[in-house]
Amino acid sequence: MVTTAQQYTDLDARAAELDRSHVFHSWSAQAALAPLVVAGGLGTRVWDHSGRSYLDFASQLVNVNIGHQHPRLVEAIQEQAATLATIGPATANLTRGEAARRIVARAPEGMNKVFFTNGGADANENAIRMARLHTGRDKVISTYRSYHGNTGAAIVSTGDWRRVSNEYARGHVHVFGPYLYRSEFWSTTPEEECERALRHLRRVIECEGPAGIAAILLETVPGTAGVLVPPPGYLAGVRALADEFGIVLILDEVMCGFGRTGEWFAFDAHGVVPDLVTFAKGVNSGYVPVGGVVISDAIASTFDDRVFPGGLTYSGHPLAAASIVASIDAMEEEGIVDHARQLGAEVIGPGLAALANRHPVVGEVRGAGVFWAVELVADRSTREPLSAALMGRAKAELLGRGLIPFIADNRIHVVPPCVVTADEVAEALKAYDAVLTLLDEEI
Repeated sequence: MVTTAQQYTDLDARAAELDRSHVFHSWSAQAALAPLVVAGGLGTRVWDHSGRSYLDFASQLVNVNIGHQHPRLVEAIQEQAATLATIGPATANLTRGEAARRIVARAPEGMNKVFFTNGGADANENAIRMARLHTGRDKVISTYRSYHGNTGAAIVSTGDWRRVSNEYARGHVHVFGPYLYRSEFWSTTPEEECERALRHLRRVIECEGPAGIAAILLETVPGTAGVLVPPPGYLAGVRALADEFGIVLILDEVMCGFGRTGEWFAFDAHGVVPDLVTFAKGVNSGYVPVGGVVISDAIASTFDDRVFPGGLTYSGHPLAAASIVASIDAMEEEGIVDHARQLGAEVIGPGLAALANRHPVVGEVRGAGVFWAVELVADRSTREPLSAALMGRAKAELLGRGLIPFIADNRIHVVPPCVVTADEVAEALKAYDAVLTLLDEEI
């Protein structure tokens, strides 16, 4: 039977109809939703049933680091499904062990165990649990500009608006982290911002009572909050405070890990070793849901003769483990992490800086690797954020030009897969340029 163009159009309509009728979407008022229909993808592009193609500069939820439908990952999942589709976490499984070995091979020395979870939220949840049990303390300090997931303790650790309606977990304290462009500390230089943010953190620790604080939980580079690359010395200063007061340092690498910043782990660029590392997203580009916690030997030994009171039915699921093995191997053999670092330094960063120079609507550009934010303002002198209405227009205009953007508050996050090419970046920059020109006319 020959499939006509109308039949493909009908498939798009059917997908949209089923979605509207039966799918309840996260973080959304449901009535006005009209989600993009996606039927397939390859590399940095996705398309609908009718064949309309889009350049994916959101990496979906900043997770498709290795690109869509990488053949090695697809093959690994298929082979594992044919061999053993699932097995309980209490068993020993070769594929799971190989996945854990590859992850700890990229972690700092003295971190030799991995606890697998279903995703990033429950990775943070279990890291908090480990820190509390290891220290015998309760409180967790995290920043206001953060997102750590939508489970009990993870969402309350989160600092943004999504926390406010979900504050059911106990023992959470928030601080301001460094963000020089909108400094809470009246700083004018990165050095001032670092010093004053660390002083603020110290005072909160002292006032909350160090003996009751189990953990400091930070995204190494806060992602959804704005790709806030910490100033030199900040993470080292946090590490020093954690050591001084006997506090566990948890670095959340769920979004920023596995190539996103041009490093295997984002903290590698800052010379800091955490006690616990949480991961998900980029470890296998989300091909199968998975996350986990990389555990320091000191914390892992706490549970040598003591039961760890946590577990998940799908912890270390074989299909997820197979995709991790294939992903890490492919990223290493194909030089994907180095590619992301180089492209960020030589193509994306300079390209975005050129846009900032041309467009008054751009307040600041910041980032590393394939992890960038373009902050848009109505007035450069006051730094007033661009309105939600104009950000909505920016999203619609970019989609209309065949580019899927990641929009957060008054920012366009430039977060393509790590395998993006220089030509594809040029294509995206052309779309951004056209849309920023429209926005310039509105301010």
